[in-house]
Amino acid sequence: MVYYLAKIAVTTALVVSVSEISKRSSLFGGLLASLPLVSYLAIIWLYVETGDTMKVIGLSKSVFWLVLPSLPFFLLLPFMLKRNMNFYVSLGVATIVMMGLYAAMVAVLRRYGIEL
Repeated sequence: MVYYLAKIAVTTALVVSVSEISKRSSLFGGLLASLPLVSYLAIIWLYVETGDTMKVIGLSKSVFWLVLPSLPFFLLLPFMLKRNMNFYVSLGVATIVMMGLYAAMVAVLRRYGIEL
């Protein structure tokens, strides 16, 4: 139980840090947010909990392929906001597009024999 609380505390601290740093500097907030810290922590926790390097390999491979369709989110959201679209509508549309791109990426990868 203490281990799970520690995982929650570290993850929460990471999100709060990005939010707080971004208030002062979008550059440093973006830098921290762009680092694969969540993936890094998840890989460590997965290995510590299972000791299974094959699971780590699978997670690493999935993260690699699924980062690609998430990138347009970070272009579409500011594009919409700069055109004075409502924040929540912009966030929702960008998220829906990203989810569609995730589905497309998984379908394309399966077509070429890559299973995530």
